[in-house]
Amino acid sequence: MDTGSHLLFGVTLAGLACLEPAVAQEPALAHAILAGTLIGSHAPDFDTFARLRGYANYVRVHRGITHSLPALFIWPILLSLPLAAMFGVWEHLISLYLWTFAAVVFHVFLDLFNVYGVQCFRPFSQKWFHLDTLCLYEPFLFGLHGVGVLLWLFIWHGNGGSHIGEMFALMYAATFLYIAIRSSQRNRFVKLVKRELNLADGICHLIPSLSWFGWQFVLEGNKCFYLGEIRHGRVMIQEEYSKADYNQNDSHPIVQATMATDGVRAFLHFAQRIHVCWKEKNDGYEVQWRDVRFWHKRKLPFGVNVLLDRDMNVVSDTLGWDKKAWDPPYV
Repeated sequence: MDTGSHLLFGVTLAGLACLEPAVAQEPALAHAILAGTLIGSHAPDFDTFARLRGYANYVRVHRGITHSLPALFIWPILLSLPLAAMFGVWEHLISLYLWTFAAVVFHVFLDLFNVYGVQCFRPFSQKWFHLDTLCLYEPFLFGLHGVGVLLWLFIWHGNGGSHIGEMFALMYAATFLYIAIRSSQRNRFVKLVKRELNLADGICHLIPSLSWFGWQFVLEGNKCFYLGEIRHGRVMIQEEYSKADYNQNDSHPIVQATMATDGVRAFLHFAQRIHVCWKEKNDGYEVQWRDVRFWHKRKLPFGVNVLLDRDMNVVSDTLGWDKKAWDPPYV
C-alpha cells in the first residue's frame, strides 16, 4: 500500500500493543514499541533506495528480497535491538521484537492483496503473488485507522491504555473483516467474468478501484486479452489486445532486437500479461512493451518504450508509468 497508509497502520499497531499491561504501564516500552511498529511498518519499502541506480534496477528490487520470508525476521532484529538499547527496555526485548515483527508482516500482508504483488516466498519461489483485492490506497481503511489515532490523541490520551488496546482490537477486527468481504467480492466477480465471456479456463485479474461498486478486469484467452469493467454487477468489454509471442523463434526481428535492453529485461522480470507492438518512425522504429494488467481508460500506462534506428540498433529505452501518480490504476 502507499507509504502514508503503512505508517498509519504502524501507529495503530502500537495502540493495539496497549493490550499488554506492561506496555500500558511503562511509557518507555510504549515509546519503543511505537518507534518499532512505525519504522517496521515501512521497513520493507526501504528498497526504494534502489531508484538511485535507475528505475530498471528499482523494478527488479522492489517488493522482492525486502519483502521475502527471511526479511520478515531480519527487519525486526535490525530494529528492535537498537531500540531496546535506546529506550532502555532490554527486559522487554521479546515483546518489542514481536510487535515490530507484526508491523513488518502486516506490511507484506497488505501488499500481497495489491495488484502489483510481492515476491513474498523468496528464496523458495521467485514467483510474484498478488490477490488483486485492495487498492494502493484504501479510503475506508485509512479513515478507520485515522479516526482511531485521533481518538487516542485527543480523547483517551492519559486515560488508561487498556481501553486504547480494546478500541484498536475492534478496529483491526473490522480491518480483517473488510479485507475478507473485498476478497469474497473479488472471487465472485472473477467467476462472473469467466462465465460472461465463456472462458472458464482463462486467467482473470481484477483491478480494484476506489469505489466498492467498480472493478476493472483482464481476462487472458488463448490468443488475446479481454479488458473491461464491472459496474454494479454488469460486465462490459472495452478492449482486446493480442498476446505477445516474444518467446517464439518466429517473433518479429524488430521485437527481438529490443530484448537485450536493460529496460526490457527488467520489465520481463516483473510483467505477467504482456502485449508488445511496434510502429515505424521516420528515423527508425518504436517498440512498446506493456503489462495489460495495469490499464485505464483504454490505455496501457506501464511498460517500456524502445527506440531503434533503421539498422535495428537500440537508440534508447524508457521504463516506467505513463500516468500521474494520483491517476488510476492504484497499484
